[in-house]
Amino acid sequence: MNMKKFLCLLLISTLVLSCVSYAFAEATMPEISAPSAVLMEASTGRILYEKNSHEKLPPASVTKVMTMLLVMEAIDKGQLSMEDTVRCSEVAASMGGSQVYLEPGEEMSVHDMLKAVAVASGNDAAAALGEHLAGSLDAFVDRMNERAKELGMQDTHFVNCNGLDAEGHLTSSHDIALMSRELISHSGIYEFTKIWMDSLRGGAFGLVNTNKLIRFYEGATGLKTGSTGAAKYCLSATANRNGMDLIAVIMGAETSQKRFNDAKSLLDFGFANYTLAKSLVSEEELGSMAVVKGKKSCVDLSVGGDYQMLVSKPRAADIEKKLTVSECVEAPVLKGEKLGEISFVLDGEEIGKADIVAKEDVLRMNPAEMLRKLAFQLFYGDSEA
Repeated sequence: MNMKKFLCLLLISTLVLSCVSYAFAEATMPEISAPSAVLMEASTGRILYEKNSHEKLPPASVTKVMTMLLVMEAIDKGQLSMEDTVRCSEVAASMGGSQVYLEPGEEMSVHDMLKAVAVASGNDAAAALGEHLAGSLDAFVDRMNERAKELGMQDTHFVNCNGLDAEGHLTSSHDIALMSRELISHSGIYEFTKIWMDSLRGGAFGLVNTNKLIRFYEGATGLKTGSTGAAKYCLSATANRNGMDLIAVIMGAETSQKRFNDAKSLLDFGFANYTLAKSLVSEEELGSMAVVKGKKSCVDLSVGGDYQMLVSKPRAADIEKKLTVSECVEAPVLKGEKLGEISFVLDGEEIGKADIVAKEDVLRMNPAEMLRKLAFQLFYGDSEA
């Protein structure tokens, strides 16, 4: 091999290595010490990072994500009210572990019971809510498992509603992300999971959130901690920045601080490398569409619905927009009526699609108005009447 060929090969090799290094530099994966972890973007459900994500492990009090989900769903369906009174049974009062020390026969509102579960991880409050909602703890746990199946949580089997160690009470970081995503779709839960300090019983019983990220991580919104001898230290951590919600799940961490450090590393990674492209199209780009037989000659266009596309930040500028609309539409046109589509393409692959809709109503002209416009056009051309 002569020197010229050698230099060419060396240059090519250098360029290839540079491209590879650049690709990895876009999203360097975080180092996570916990044996199982997941990072999910909530609106799309896309997994951004996973480590042994389907390994079945005890979840400790992160179990209460499902407990809170069933309560929030019942509230949204009108089956339960925040003002309803929940009476604590002897069974609920005997749960042990993390608790707010409910006495048998003590009554609290659903609102305060939820606060006790979300902030203080009260096992007694979780049991009281389960009994109130389903009639018995066994019936409530059956509902938990039914809902898990509906959500596609194939690694999960619940034995109780609070996460106390029990044989066969298992889930995975992947499944915790699924139920966490469903829970935060009920935005009312943030009233409780974002609390740092509060109280119950008219201020007589203080509460401090077991999730330290609420105080120390920018944008933290929840969600649930958990720790037992078998489960070690677990966490489902949610945070929002610039309209993007991330869910970081940690299972089996050796210490409490390590679970928080791992969660912060995952959330930092997600926020640093990804963004939601919510507004890639301006209304100026869309313009307007001609309207035949309308009281207005054209209708302004806009993007319809709530569309979410997750892209890596370095690639957001590379997204191509392909607009498909007709030249005209016949009146009447209703506000929000679909008049076309726009697709978003990255590297030749469609990554999202949205409807193009009418921004306003355009009424149809009556026969007299049509004759008037026709006469006007005959005498003056196509100028607007």
